[in-house]
Amino acid sequence: MQIPRLHPDTIEEVKLRADIVDVVSEYVVLRKRGKDFVGLCPFHDEKSPSFTVSQTKQMYYCFGCQAGGNAIKFVMDLGKRSFAEVVLDLARRYQVPVQTLEPEQRQELQRQLSLREQLYEVLASAAQFYQHALRQSQGQKAIEYLQSNRRLQEETIQQFGLGYAPAGWETLYRYLVEDKRYPVQLVEKAGLIKPRKEGGGYYDVFRDRLMIPIRDVQGRVIAFGGRTLTDEQPKYLNSPETELFSKGKTLFALDRAKTGISQLDRAVVVEGYFDAIALHAAGINNAVASLGTALSLEQVRLVLRYSESKQLVLNFDADKAGTNAAERAISEIAELAYKGEVQLKILNLPNGKDADEYLREQTPEDYAELLANAPLWLDWQIQQILQNRDLKQAADFQQVTQQIVKLLKNIANSDTRNYYVSYCAEILSLGDTRLIPLRVENLLTQIAPPAPTYSKPVSAKKAWGGSEKLSPPPTERSLLEHAEALLLRIYLHCPEQRQVIIDELEERDLQFSLSHHRLLWRQILETTVEQEDLISTLQNKYLELSEDLGLVSHLFHLNEKTKKEILRTPQVVQAAIACMDLVMLEKRYRHFLELWQQTDPETEPEKYQSYYQAFYAEKLKLQKIDRQRLFSITELL
Repeated sequence: MQIPRLHPDTIEEVKLRADIVDVVSEYVVLRKRGKDFVGLCPFHDEKSPSFTVSQTKQMYYCFGCQAGGNAIKFVMDLGKRSFAEVVLDLARRYQVPVQTLEPEQRQELQRQLSLREQLYEVLASAAQFYQHALRQSQGQKAIEYLQSNRRLQEETIQQFGLGYAPAGWETLYRYLVEDKRYPVQLVEKAGLIKPRKEGGGYYDVFRDRLMIPIRDVQGRVIAFGGRTLTDEQPKYLNSPETELFSKGKTLFALDRAKTGISQLDRAVVVEGYFDAIALHAAGINNAVASLGTALSLEQVRLVLRYSESKQLVLNFDADKAGTNAAERAISEIAELAYKGEVQLKILNLPNGKDADEYLREQTPEDYAELLANAPLWLDWQIQQILQNRDLKQAADFQQVTQQIVKLLKNIANSDTRNYYVSYCAEILSLGDTRLIPLRVENLLTQIAPPAPTYSKPVSAKKAWGGSEKLSPPPTERSLLEHAEALLLRIYLHCPEQRQVIIDELEERDLQFSLSHHRLLWRQILETTVEQEDLISTLQNKYLELSEDLGLVSHLFHLNEKTKKEILRTPQVVQAAIACMDLVMLEKRYRHFLELWQQTDPETEPEKYQSYYQAFYAEKLKLQKIDRQRLFSITELL
């Protein structure tokens, strides 16, 4: 169900009525300590309580893992649920009238909620019917298939609620409509029957098929997959799209796998129902299946809710169809993978087997070992590029190089990119180590951004006095992160400094470099609320947009250390701004210096001269800012 955008009044009313101590107490044993409450954090293992709940601020915060937020955020993180779902649930619990932005949307929401409850009931009855039919004489063929062909134990058959759809055209129709008295339109909306094109009446969607219930994350039946027991096509038939079921937004067995994914911090995605069932039967309980369709971005985001480090292994068949499916899945989530927001691996089992076939001959331990050694998606893609190519042939060498360059260009993380540049250079050097530096240089040249041009040429490197190298300071990233975090924390907690910060950033043309800081700053600038409501409003925006709040949640809270850090606020603002400015200048200076040193003045004189002008200009700026610097952020703190 697409939940209409909730009215801000509803969200605010829920926040007012849902007392955070009341909400958190359902999951955590809280004890009064001073004016606050403390308990063991539910988000990480600990023996001494570092989890605090403030009733006056209506906020929680863990000093151990930095989890924090309001009552809505707590329920979202604990249950891995969306913002709108949690607000609706809390609204029901505290009897808050639900409003959307349009009156007609409000009526439609109430209608949809009622319809969904009825559909759940119909589908649960259908699942029971199919399970009962499996145990009858007509289901003998299906039970033999499960036990002999799939080698499933009775326990597994019951755990997954497997059943059988009888061969008759109206068997389920008569049971649900005539016996159980469900409205025929409701049964049709559940995707279980279809109207006849001629002569009136309805017929069952699933006939003479082994039935596999598809459940939502909460374990409720929302659809079915049916496997033929004859030569009928298609081999697998899924329920049509309904109010409850969308193939591109559902993963089979996620209700059973979510705990295993959280415990192992890794999700395994396979192609077929029986691959997932076989893995669970073998004790590998972090596996889900993609319902036979291309893995979508929504499905990936759904399963990654349960993995803290966002580890995902695609175990698709090793045949051409499976390889194509893996490549389609990669293209769907490539942006997340390139940014490092998902740790993606690809597992191809030996001899082209799928997981179900493999486990019939090998042990679960063998599978677990293959899983642990599965290559990262970039390594797998490089293997695919090299497949059936002879790098000693000029045409193949050129094509492989072009595809590798295309791959490398998209890698956002510089450390990862540098690693794969060296790795690919070794491959392209064909074992001749003397060629590796040349291959590295060629790859870097092709993936480097276009260089700026300058009018004034310089004749030789000797103009700078030979070769100069500037090693990046080891603490550059930490200093920059500290400076940016300080600036944002001051903006959030010191309203009188907000305009000063905006003016300083605009005057120096500075931006936040780290993506999570950049996103928070954008949300700040887009927020037009009273100053005292800024933190609460920002947290709700993160939740409503399903953005990761974890990287910046610590900025919304002050402890003794951070209070001291912002005590000398004007000086800290200046120090943080200066630090950001200095780091940016040093980064640009090193970049252009390295490009200049790698360029041959004889073969590329224009590039050689423009790189010199660029790094020399940055050098002068660095000297100027160093002379003007009164104190640094490290000296101040």
